[in-house]
Amino acid sequence: MSGRVHGHISIEGEKKTAIDVARTRMMIAMTLFAIGFGVLGVRVVDLGMLQKVVEPRQRVIARHNAFTGRADVVDRHGRVLATNLATPSLYVNPRQVMDPMEAAQKLQAVLPELKFRDLLSKMKSGRHFVWIKRKLTPEQQWKVNRLGLPGLHFQYEEERFYPQGDLLAHVLGYVDVDGKGLAGIERYYDERLADPALMADPLVLTIDLRVQNIVAMELAKTMQLFSARGAAGLVMDVQTGEVLSLVSLPSFDPQKPGTATKDAKFNRAVQGVYELGSGFKAFTVAMALEHDVVDLEGGYDATEPLKVARFTINDDHAKERWLSVPEIFAYSSNIGTAKMAVDVGGDKQRDFLQKMGLFNRSDIELPEAAHPILPRQWGEVETMTIGYGHGLAVSPLHLVEGISALSNGGRHISATLIRDEGVDDREARGFSAGEQLTRYLAISQDSTAAQVISEKTSKTMRQLLRLAVQHGTGSMADVDGYRVGGKTGTAEKASAGGYRRKDLLSSFVGVFPVDRPRYAVMAVFDEPRGREETFWNASGGWTAAPTVGEIVRKIGPLLGIAPREERENPLRQAMLIED
Repeated sequence: MSGRVHGHISIEGEKKTAIDVARTRMMIAMTLFAIGFGVLGVRVVDLGMLQKVVEPRQRVIARHNAFTGRADVVDRHGRVLATNLATPSLYVNPRQVMDPMEAAQKLQAVLPELKFRDLLSKMKSGRHFVWIKRKLTPEQQWKVNRLGLPGLHFQYEEERFYPQGDLLAHVLGYVDVDGKGLAGIERYYDERLADPALMADPLVLTIDLRVQNIVAMELAKTMQLFSARGAAGLVMDVQTGEVLSLVSLPSFDPQKPGTATKDAKFNRAVQGVYELGSGFKAFTVAMALEHDVVDLEGGYDATEPLKVARFTINDDHAKERWLSVPEIFAYSSNIGTAKMAVDVGGDKQRDFLQKMGLFNRSDIELPEAAHPILPRQWGEVETMTIGYGHGLAVSPLHLVEGISALSNGGRHISATLIRDEGVDDREARGFSAGEQLTRYLAISQDSTAAQVISEKTSKTMRQLLRLAVQHGTGSMADVDGYRVGGKTGTAEKASAGGYRRKDLLSSFVGVFPVDRPRYAVMAVFDEPRGREETFWNASGGWTAAPTVGEIVRKIGPLLGIAPREERENPLRQAMLIED
């Protein structure tokens, strides 16, 4: 009996102990769950109410803010021209690769530009970190991820991105794989753009993206029409030196500079130095007027070709008579200009051209800007030929700076690509054209511009430039209401031992409105070929002049220049106008 009771008590005790253990375990489990849910709840509240909401793109940027960045580059209106984007780069940890042969084969299939042998070598290297490919596209990253291969990883880096493609390649330049500037603005301002303290402040250029696009399109159109080898174009504010457009064709993709040819990378606007021909006649006439060697009533006999030593100087548009100074300029007489240069003298010619900035590299903020090529000797023959644009090689930018000085009141202002914050286009919109010009003149007077000719001579040169468009070789640059003044140039390209007669550099440099000068526009074409419609002529008057006319017609309204009627040019009476 007692044994049975004892056994019953023992069983009851074991049950109670088991229940207690189970209850204890359940309480522990419930406590752990409660703690877990409590932590999650606190985290949800923290994320939802206490912390700022971060978008996925911001999260990516935040993850990679340790990378060395680069400041944006924008145009004068704030449009982005160059910026940085976070991009994935692929690397491998060979020690994590299970089958190097398979990994190399699969990876080469989705990235066919990589060589199989190189990939296999990297997979077998036994190192901890080996680059496979830098700066992948999103599509390439997706394809690699689909492979699911162990050992392949992505590291985000910053890539320089040029949203305008090849439109500003010669202005912006490009960077290497590590983000270091190698050409253009990227190289000239490399330290400034990479300075962490200035990363948030974009570099503001004088470039107007709208104007740049128009100039590029018009140059490309004419270049194709005349089968030219290349072209260059510029638009510059003659009062401030600000360059609104700088184009060189052919261009290249700054995103992929390694695929560009040497010719495409060559900047014809500032790097190329050429004998630009008759554009130089403006300097010859200006220095002759400035030194009182001639006046507008004077002139020279251009009846016969001019023989000097073993050389003969001819006129392309021969009138075979005595020509007044306005006629010499408008009809682009080599004979008259050469005689005028000799009367001024070689010493004064050298001094004058040096004052015009034609002996030195331009101060524009491009490392590619070239030095002019001067003659080895400067005798009477050189004085004559330089007088009409042969024997001294300069860049198109040099000519634009010089013509700007002749037309803006006589002040030589160096071209610049960096925006002057004192000149705000938005503030100027409410002013009339005259008020805007007065305002810009007041701003430009504060600059360090050098006075190279008198205001009187500058006024005369404006009238002569207009005359050359109204009644001379630049007539196809004329645009109703915009009062374009300018000068054509057609020069045979120099080669060893002489000139290539069929290979021309055809150009036109103009200023508008020439009576109240604001902008200089230049177009140059390298080796254009004549067409039946132009009577097989490929001179500046047939190629560059109409191109500049179209550019003026399209950019004038954008720049706030209103067309208006003009008065009779007082120099017209000095010309014998021929039907």
